[in-house]
Amino acid sequence: MSVKTRVYEGKAKILYTTDDPEILLADFKDDATAFNAQKRGSIENKGNINCSISSKLFQQLETHGIKTHYVDSPAPHQMRVKALKILPLEVVVRNIAAGSLCQQTGLALGTVLKKPLVEFYYKNDQLGDPLLTRDRLFLLELATPEQVDTIAHLALQINKFLCDFFGRCDITLVDFKLEFGLDAQQQLLLADEISPDTCRLWDNSKLRDPNLRVLDKDRFRRDLGNVENAYQEVLQRVLKAIESSN
Repeated sequence: MSVKTRVYEGKAKILYTTDDPEILLADFKDDATAFNAQKRGSIENKGNINCSISSKLFQQLETHGIKTHYVDSPAPHQMRVKALKILPLEVVVRNIAAGSLCQQTGLALGTVLKKPLVEFYYKNDQLGDPLLTRDRLFLLELATPEQVDTIAHLALQINKFLCDFFGRCDITLVDFKLEFGLDAQQQLLLADEISPDTCRLWDNSKLRDPNLRVLDKDRFRRDLGNVENAYQEVLQRVLKAIESSN
């Protein structure tokens, strides 16, 4: 399938049209950003690694009844996906206090939450992707009440699967970001990616060390070094967990 026109470029991916109007090609980039793109850089081989991890996790989720935009992966850094109308929401699921949750609430880093927390953020770089109440979400008409209820339910289902899966990788899933979109039939599908760019992941064998345990983009945010090695470690553990379950 030949690539046609670039239709969108984000911080981590470029989307192109294909010969099929219902299919897009996502090209994963090595570019890295943090703090709403105030910090920029690149992570060697990140595109290949994140595309591979996302492809494997989307396939695993599909087998567990979660519908995604994933079609296939024609190249290490490329993923064919269903064309969706992406909702302007970032859905964050938190299992352990970290990042902005600590900054905004005073909770200590590493506090295990009594139950997973599902939060909605307005996907708007100019506004800094603000945290939304449901009333504000509905005021802005970003989604319907039914869609929000469905998304919250799916987010918890995905969280349960990913916690179990990463547990088999000897990794703790601290928190993660999801995006959803509507297909031509107005069906909600999981979109974007699931990778060390969008998840906080801690190495269970190094939990006592706040720096060594980090296997995600916090290594880039906090200048901890060895970013590519951490991403590669996640990929290898994901592949091993899938292989051992087959």
